[in-house]
Amino acid sequence: MLRSLGNALASSVGRKLVLGATGFLLVGFLLEHLHGNLKLTPIPGLGDAEGEKFDTYVEFLKSFGAGLYLAEIGLLLLFVAHIVIALKLAMENREARKQGYVVRSDRGAKTVGSASMHVTGALLLLYLIKHLLDFRFDAGFHESPAAFVAETLSQPVQALIYIAVSVVIGIHLSHGFRSAFQSVGFSHPRWNPLLVVTGRALAAVIALGFAWIPIYFLFFHG
Repeated sequence: MLRSLGNALASSVGRKLVLGATGFLLVGFLLEHLHGNLKLTPIPGLGDAEGEKFDTYVEFLKSFGAGLYLAEIGLLLLFVAHIVIALKLAMENREARKQGYVVRSDRGAKTVGSASMHVTGALLLLYLIKHLLDFRFDAGFHESPAAFVAETLSQPVQALIYIAVSVVIGIHLSHGFRSAFQSVGFSHPRWNPLLVVTGRALAAVIALGFAWIPIYFLFFHG
C-alpha cells in the first residue's frame, strides 16, 4: 500500500489524484465538524442554548478512547498531505509557466476563490493552529466544553476572528470543491456548470454555518 502511494506521489497526475481525494475527505470532516459545533446553538432537533447536547457530543467522542487519538493523527496527516501536495503542484505549475509549457483551460474564468487558493490555504493553516490552541489543548475546554466555547466566543475579538475565518473557508471551498473533481479526472461540459454551482452553494452553507456560531455567542447568547 505504501509503495503504491509512493508511486502515485511520484507523478504529477498521481499527486493531483491524492490532492483531490484528500480534499473530498476534508470537506467531509468539515461537514461533520459543523454538525457537531451547531449543537452549541438552539437549533430545533440539533442543539440547545444550555449546550447540553454539545457536551454530550464531546463525551461521545471521548468514549472512543485511543481510537479518537488515532483519528486525530489520521486527520493531521490528511491536512499535511493536502497542504504539501498543493504546494508541490503550485511550484511545478509556476516552473512550467516560466518555461511556457502550460496552457490554462480556465483562462478568463478566474474567480476570487481560484485566484486566492494558496493565500486562503495558508490562512486556514494558521487558523488550524490557533483553533487547536484555543480548544483542543486547553484544559478548560475539556472540563466544561460548551461553557468554555461560550466564554471564548463571547469575546468580540475572538468572535470576529472566527467569523472572518468562516469567510476564508467559504472562499477556499468555492473553488476547492470543483477543483477536487478536476484533480481526480472528472470533467465534462455537461456536469461542470452543476459542479461549480454545487461547490459554491456548499461553500456558502459551510461558511454561514461556522459563522453563525460566533455570531450567536456574540449577540444572542445569555
